Amino acid sequence: MIQLSEIVQAKRRISKVINKTPFAFAPLLSEETETNVYLKKENLQLTGAYKIRGAYNKIASLSKEERNKGVIAASAGNHAQGVGYSAREFGVKATIIMPEATPLLKVTGTKDLGAEVILHGNNYDEAYGYALEYAKEHDLTFIHPFEDEKVIAGQGTVALEMLDDVNDLDFIVIPIGGGGLISGVASAIKQLDPKIKVIGVTASGAPAIYESFKAKKAINSSSVRTIADGIAVRDVSQGNFEHILECVDEVVQVDDEEIANAILFLLERQKLVVEGGGAASVAAIMHNKFKYSKDSKIGAILSGGNIDVQMLSVIIEKGLIKSHRKMKLLITLIDKPGALMGLTDILRIANANIIEIDYDRTSTKLSYGDAKITIVLETKGKKHQEDIMKMLNKNGYEAQIEV
Repeated sequence: MIQLSEIVQAKRRISKVINKTPFAFAPLLSEETETNVYLKKENLQLTGAYKIRGAYNKIASLSKEERNKGVIAASAGNHAQGVGYSAREFGVKATIIMPEATPLLKVTGTKDLGAEVILHGNNYDEAYGYALEYAKEHDLTFIHPFEDEKVIAGQGTVALEMLDDVNDLDFIVIPIGGGGLISGVASAIKQLDPKIKVIGVTASGAPAIYESFKAKKAINSSSVRTIADGIAVRDVSQGNFEHILECVDEVVQVDDEEIANAILFLLERQKLVVEGGGAASVAAIMHNKFKYSKDSKIGAILSGGNIDVQMLSVIIEKGLIKSHRKMKLLITLIDKPGALMGLTDILRIANANIIEIDYDRTSTKLSYGDAKITIVLETKGKKHQEDIMKMLNKNGYEAQIEV
């Protein structure tokens, strides 16, 4: 457990730099889950994530000699920007090692802060190993993203702000990657109000902490794969795992489908752009991963908002299809004049808006004289889609819905 005095000192140290982000009641999410949910919007933090808290606290705590060497970090993105911003504030050179698959938004965001970025490795752990070698070779001061007491204390300041705004919470739900955020927040909570239940959330594609918590011993993963790149950590940090065992009441996991649902819900209903790791806490609430009552007060930390635009686009498209607001049809027509017009007339009568159409007459799978139509429609729900299919079948069209 990190001492409360360290977290309070960190709050004083970073107060002139970071934003005190909103911790606000979420009426639509509360209605959806039939409880009382409050969102800590660290996606609105400077650099788009909570990581600047720990990075700044650590760099501010370094000796002048350590800072003058220059600093180095390994990161999937958010810690990188936190270190880059903090180093710039102190006039310190920063080098960041990032996995090769890091979203472009996070790479360019880090470079824009003046840091040198080196892409290396397939995941965070490989980037981390290389960063340690690079730091030793070039005599740089390493800033660990989560396994450092100053960093953890900085992250723990999130809890102090939450309790300043809402002091009667029943649960706090926190995403877990390396464990720095939950170690700091849980340490503060259990010293200030131990009645509050601390729930950690991991991605099922990065299950190390989840499996370790169940077994009460560290179990590393062989690989990680999840859309929540910010919490895609393969190996267990022994120090943080000890904090988690001491201070966390339960660890649950959510899969990529559940995370995507939460991202889309937050975007569409709460008007918040949140990345996969940041949405994991809401995914756990939405999909009933832990037991809570209707009158519970639940604080959920939205740890970051730096989602890749391409990933967001895919999530939106899939979400529209799953919610029956978009459908893709495959239809075979006789390739003759007016055949396509007959089809579009039926869709017009069905009040379906055509947003994309592809006409293929050369596929080797087609009989001579046939054409395959792929048509994407904007629809108004499941009943509307059922009505469209009935009209097509009634008029002799054999249509398949592509999912």
